[in-house]
Amino acid sequence: MNILLIGSGGREHALAWKMAASPLLTKLWCAPGNAGIAQDAECVALDVANHAAVIDFCKMNKVDLVVVGPEAPLAAGIVDDLAAAGIKAFGPSKAASQLESSKGFTKDICKANNIPTAAYERFRDADAAKAYIRKQGAPIVVKADGLAAGKGVVVAMTLAEAEAAVDALFTAAGAEAVVEEFMEGEEASFFVLCDGDNALPLAAAQDHKRAFDGDKGPNTGGMGAYSPAPVFTDAVRERTMSEIILPTLRAMKAMGMPYKGVLFAGLMITRDGPKLIEYNARFGDPETQVLMIRLMSDLVPALLASVEGELKHFDLRWYPEPALTVVMAAKGYPGDYAKGTVIEGLGDAAKIEGVEIFHAGTKAAGDKILANGGRVLNVTATAGTVSEAQRRAYEAIDRIRWPEGFCRRDIGWQAVAREQKS
Repeated sequence: MNILLIGSGGREHALAWKMAASPLLTKLWCAPGNAGIAQDAECVALDVANHAAVIDFCKMNKVDLVVVGPEAPLAAGIVDDLAAAGIKAFGPSKAASQLESSKGFTKDICKANNIPTAAYERFRDADAAKAYIRKQGAPIVVKADGLAAGKGVVVAMTLAEAEAAVDALFTAAGAEAVVEEFMEGEEASFFVLCDGDNALPLAAAQDHKRAFDGDKGPNTGGMGAYSPAPVFTDAVRERTMSEIILPTLRAMKAMGMPYKGVLFAGLMITRDGPKLIEYNARFGDPETQVLMIRLMSDLVPALLASVEGELKHFDLRWYPEPALTVVMAAKGYPGDYAKGTVIEGLGDAAKIEGVEIFHAGTKAAGDKILANGGRVLNVTATAGTVSEAQRRAYEAIDRIRWPEGFCRRDIGWQAVAREQKS
């Protein structure tokens, strides 16, 4: 099979690495890719926002399957345009991807179908939002309705924080906010492959959103993750499937927008059971890095089965050992940061047993690897325990020479604490 992967981050490197191992693969391209993906695929300088150019490339190169990594092309309808041109594409349609591109759309589906989630209201007016916040009290959650690269959420612990979040959000014309109750519990990320009717559970992970140790500092796209998530027990998984995932699939089909692709449920595991925080319409980043390293089965047939409506009789096998990934980011992220700094020692770091290094924001300049984004590397390790995987990941990081970078030193702390207790 000839496959085109769309994207350039750590998620896409993990997907490329996994697909490259498939015996079904003939040729793998990635647009635009990065310096690490170039080790597993041929990177092509396609403008993925130009759907006609992507279609032309697919026809010229006899591409059998397009795998869409990031959310923006999905929200722009790239899967619809490829399908209309007779090209198979993994990912939801533009209509179905509203589960991620509109928080309000998802909340309304939850309300209509009794899917457990936080109580909420939608607002197009800052004063009305503030009045509601004052009535409800803090802590409270303020979300931008649209896509925000995983950073459009403020968990406000005070009324002043909440009102400042509303002011920041409504600086844009046509902005819409969703204000939600604050839910207490432990978060988990759960991934499911969908074919419009059927759902195949993948695995759960937990990520660390805050920039600094101790879960302090600003929210980011994710500073690290590990899988499996100890809080996500078999019982929690059964409830998540029956109370959240399957009712969502039924509702989407009934609305004439069947959901195909990967559905990423951000969950809060509360005293009352799992509740939906939000959906994403694509694989998570950095969760994909730990999922792909734990996936024993070939990924490619599973993606095809999702596109072709054949998931009902499908199954996947997983390595039981935990995996952990640490994000190395450019100093200043998630604010301003420098690009073009040199990263050395990657070969030495990759020699640690059980370690894979997935590139996110990198580019090659001759034989040098340069930082080219905020989140730059994902140092990923597997081992018999989370504690050992954590040790291996940080041992590899200590071999990387990149003074302009930083990382958290406590990724996986909740799981490590659980291990030490047991």
